[in-house]
Amino acid sequence: MRQTVSEAGEVRNVLKTTLSICPECNAVIPADVVERNGKIFLEKECPVHGRVIEVYYGDAEIYKRFSRYSHDGKGTGNPNVNIIGYTCPANCGLCPGHLSHTALANIVVTNRCDLYCWYCFFFAERAGYVYEPSIDQIREMVRNLRREYPVAGNSVQITGGEPCLRDDLPEIIRVIKEEGVDHVQLNTNGIRLAHDFEFFKKVKEAGVSNLYLSFDGVTPRTNPKNHWEAPRVMENARKLGVGIVLVPTIIRGVNDHELGEIIKFGFKNIDVIRSVNFQPVSLTGRLTYREREKYRITIPDCIIKIEEQTNGEIPRDAWFPVPACTPLTHIIEALVKSPKYELSTHFACGAGTYVFKSGDKLVPITEFIDIDGLIKYLQDKAEELESGKSRIITAAKILWDFGKYIREDKQPEGINVKRMIYEMIIKHDYKSVGDWHRRSLFIGMMHFQDKYNYDVERVMRCSIHYLMPDGRIIPFCAFNVIPEWYRDRVQRLYGLSIEEWEKKTGKSIKQYYRRILEAEA
Repeated sequence: MRQTVSEAGEVRNVLKTTLSICPECNAVIPADVVERNGKIFLEKECPVHGRVIEVYYGDAEIYKRFSRYSHDGKGTGNPNVNIIGYTCPANCGLCPGHLSHTALANIVVTNRCDLYCWYCFFFAERAGYVYEPSIDQIREMVRNLRREYPVAGNSVQITGGEPCLRDDLPEIIRVIKEEGVDHVQLNTNGIRLAHDFEFFKKVKEAGVSNLYLSFDGVTPRTNPKNHWEAPRVMENARKLGVGIVLVPTIIRGVNDHELGEIIKFGFKNIDVIRSVNFQPVSLTGRLTYREREKYRITIPDCIIKIEEQTNGEIPRDAWFPVPACTPLTHIIEALVKSPKYELSTHFACGAGTYVFKSGDKLVPITEFIDIDGLIKYLQDKAEELESGKSRIITAAKILWDFGKYIREDKQPEGINVKRMIYEMIIKHDYKSVGDWHRRSLFIGMMHFQDKYNYDVERVMRCSIHYLMPDGRIIPFCAFNVIPEWYRDRVQRLYGLSIEEWEKKTGKSIKQYYRRILEAEA
């Protein structure tokens, strides 16, 4: 760290130097991560287009605490792109320099959508083409994922556009399952699933695991996209036994005052809602600094607002960055002697916590488990096993010792945390993890980057990737933030012009959903 003082007496701590991109020309340029006035900023300067200063993390103390969990993951042992002297993010992917394997693979099955959201990454009318890969192309993309080494990809999100616009969606899900993928998540606005129960039933029978449901607020003003349809989606999901993750895109000044209410809504429907995953908005397009300042919100900003809006029941100290869970992976790997899923995402990319409901009170996991102590203990034991200690003796010691990190007098009524953790460590399967989720609400955050706050170190550690029909696997914030290099270039190549698609299908691209409210009927 180096420190400077401005003429105005402002202290500027440079925490690290990284690489970023110029928002105008995409040139890869140096950038400083700077602490100033209790916040973290990204400062960079393009020789042609000038200087950009952007808020990177809204609270310096949370940034520093999260940074302690930074971890370089397994990467990929069989990269799709073998380049010596690669320059991230220009040579995706995955390349030999990538530091995380694929934890979740996105497959775009269409870029058509029946809504028109101004902050959306992309959709067909704006892109100027229609991209809808064939069943055979999707199968080959999944096979490519399953060939990943040392950890074969095993979790897929079907995304778009709006995937439910494809009538063959159940067949797509079946193909993914046939190729050995256990977890298939459907990213949707839920509109068709609200109105077409039989289609939802086919999706369920095909093997979908859960819905990743857009849900931007609890009022019509904050959630105009599906405020009226979301209750119908949940009711149909109850009937079919399908779990839901609520996914609010959070925009400063638009819906950030409803974070606490969204969490309460999740608990009210905990029989069907498994998680709430907040996504601070990624600011695409050309925006002035004033416009970005108006809408920009970061992970710690949301964490602090949740603390305020839940009257301190979910405090900022209850949150941990994504890579904090890697010691649990390491202990399981050491016990079973084989590589397992490892969430080695950059610490600034995401955060989460588990919250249990006890009567009318929300109880975060940190209320009754010493998470920091348990994490350190598990990592120490994993290292002991790697050094040659007996697996049987070490496993027995773990099962005996981890109880000291649990305050049983503080755990919610009806919850046996020791038993639940035992099931996860010993069985390490989806059922044991699912049992944990059914007794709690996972609250997460994932802040995808844009051209203003772009940090190449985050891209190198990304574990959410896109599968492409040309055989490559692309990190999320390369695929979407630089679409002219990846998303649009490849999808336009494998897609059709809007005119060609309309002629081929006999449909119009402008098939936007228009709800009929009871007052109009």
